[in-house]
Amino acid sequence: MSLLFRRASLASLGLAFGLSALSLSPLMAQDTAPAQPAAPAQPAAPVDPNAVVATINGQTLTEADLALAEGELSQQFAQMPPEQRRAAALSAAIEIKVMATQAVTSGLDKDPDFQRRMAFLQQRALHGEMVEKDVVDKVTDAEVRARYDQEIANTPPTNEVHARHILVKTKEEADAIIKQLDGGADFQKLANEHTSDPSGKTSGGDLGWFGPGQMVPEFDKAASALAVGKYTEQPVQTQFGWHVIKVEDKRTKQPPAFDAVKDQARQAVIRDKYIALVKTLRADAKVEIPDEKLKKTVDALENTK
Repeated sequence: MSLLFRRASLASLGLAFGLSALSLSPLMAQDTAPAQPAAPAQPAAPVDPNAVVATINGQTLTEADLALAEGELSQQFAQMPPEQRRAAALSAAIEIKVMATQAVTSGLDKDPDFQRRMAFLQQRALHGEMVEKDVVDKVTDAEVRARYDQEIANTPPTNEVHARHILVKTKEEADAIIKQLDGGADFQKLANEHTSDPSGKTSGGDLGWFGPGQMVPEFDKAASALAVGKYTEQPVQTQFGWHVIKVEDKRTKQPPAFDAVKDQARQAVIRDKYIALVKTLRADAKVEIPDEKLKKTVDALENTK
């Protein structure tokens, strides 16, 4: 989950936070080919936000206006080379300016539907501004760390199992394999020879580490019950066939490091602060919904936040 909070996205923060949940899963690193060292980037020259970029029918368009256009229209320019984005944003800003001027000349700004939409857009923008200034900007590093510590403390330890298996179609086949194991046969060799699991034919049936719920229930229960170094004395049936399972090792899963999940923890703090602010403001507001059925549905939705 990214920490990038833009004003445009903050308008829908209530819905996003209402549906989201904190996930403290560590990010998976990807191996990449070593890159050639890049030349040091030259620091960008400071830009005067009041500098005039263009003049349209006597109205100035400044660097600040252009930066706003680039931010609001960033998705449209995402596939463009960086050197073209500025020109594209300026072109779009000029296009918007001349058409807006013509719309006012034509009286479109007086249309009741337009005025209602403008009022809503202004309220949505103010909503986003308040969330950014009164919620996002006020979150401290100490609060984020405290939320992480709280989540770790409230998460019970998870036991993981490292196991191998041999998957066959019939119980008779599985019984024959167990008989060979009882006679001292090598589990990995039998797995390579007999398993129908494609991934296990060259790895000795190795399944790696897994935790509760990652395997089908019958397999999970049997593997959890085995001692380290032991294999199942009776075949285990699942929807995939018959398994002979051997446990190589067990361990308690370590929680993710703070740096790996601090953005998720920060999002959780922001979500809680946002919900608390909304509840306070809603409690002080006089809200009337004449439609009783609609009111019940809204109240039920509010109670889930």
